[in-house]
Amino acid sequence: MIPQIETASLAEIKSFQEEKLRELLVYLKENSPYYRKLFDANNIAIENIQTLEDLSALPLTTKEDLQQHNDDFICVPRHDIIDYVTTSGTLGDPVTFALTDNDLERLAYNEAISFACVGITKEDVLQLTTTIDRRFMAGLAYFLGARKLGAGIIRVGAGIPELQWDSILKFKPTYLIAVPSFLLKLIEYAHNNGINLKTSGIKGAICIGEPLRNQDFSLNTLSQKIKESWDIELYSTYASTEMSTAFSECEAQQGGHHHPELIITEILDDTNTPVAPGEVGELTITTLGIEAMPLLRFKTGDIVIAHTAPCSCGRNTMRLGPVVGRKKQMIKYKGTTLYPPALHNILNAFSDVENFVIELSHNSIGTDEICIKIGTKTPTEALLKSIKDHFRAKLRVSPTIEYLNIEDIRNIQFPKLSRKPVLIIDKRP
Repeated sequence: MIPQIETASLAEIKSFQEEKLRELLVYLKENSPYYRKLFDANNIAIENIQTLEDLSALPLTTKEDLQQHNDDFICVPRHDIIDYVTTSGTLGDPVTFALTDNDLERLAYNEAISFACVGITKEDVLQLTTTIDRRFMAGLAYFLGARKLGAGIIRVGAGIPELQWDSILKFKPTYLIAVPSFLLKLIEYAHNNGINLKTSGIKGAICIGEPLRNQDFSLNTLSQKIKESWDIELYSTYASTEMSTAFSECEAQQGGHHHPELIITEILDDTNTPVAPGEVGELTITTLGIEAMPLLRFKTGDIVIAHTAPCSCGRNTMRLGPVVGRKKQMIKYKGTTLYPPALHNILNAFSDVENFVIELSHNSIGTDEICIKIGTKTPTEALLKSIKDHFRAKLRVSPTIEYLNIEDIRNIQFPKLSRKPVLIIDKRP
């Protein structure tokens, strides 16, 4: 189930996207209060925007724009809105996104081709271990995508390893949809309760929320820990509410494939100029085929590398590597530039670290400070020294580390309205 456009030539893909871009601009001018004002204020004649290169003449859209003018992005009458979702609000107040019936169909299509990308067919059964409620788009997308693909889906929801295993043993799913670190909880429960992982019937896991790979696509520490105990395939998927689109790995596991029928991508540097091939930059997207709240040149805040070499799966689309980090979470610490995923990877290497949260702040002279709060059953000086030595060896710097009760950290990670674990608390102004 590879869409024809994804195996087309690069020239054909570009021509296709340019036609869709022109259609989008007309739609926005006619239906979007926000973009109509933006075009008028900047004297933009949309008929002059004909190619992907012309995108640079258009203003960028930010998360702050969405927060300040949320309702002005809606392009349809209220009675056409079928579903409301909100972003997680990691970097500010949550933003509301409205979806029409056609938007839900597009969401289902996106997830169906993403599942097919990793090799899932209608013969498979998926177990959903993330929430489908709480205005969360991802859980709904997974359900709709499995239904469109014709695969079965078991809606267990978040947490409760005992219930997850009850469903695995009873219904025999072949794939899990899960946050990678939760797979470690399932492994631990299986070991403690005499469950044979080798005969579980699980072939693989579609993983969200945490990185699985290093920038060279090798397995990171977290993935290695999972596969040491449970020999299943692990597939990365990257998405966001704003995009209503996923970048999912194929069976080659060399980055998340771009779906050109759903989204236009740019990778921009700090001056909002396209980066050179293979360079790090901020993913900026323009959504295609969305009715209620399409976005034009939206800066996602995610720092990524695009890969354009041919893929063995037959798709000719660009692939995104693992997210390097979020732009607003970049840390300048003792002369070294860091992103939280690098810290996560080091902490995940220690089996004695039960859980953790990273706190970012400014010191009295206004420079960045890092305090890592660790929960462990063995809070010894030897463990502390080992962790600090590992940080110095890998990153050349060692942050402040302190022990906290495991349950206290769990409460920090999962605040009352949380839909996914909070691993970063950024107190910087």
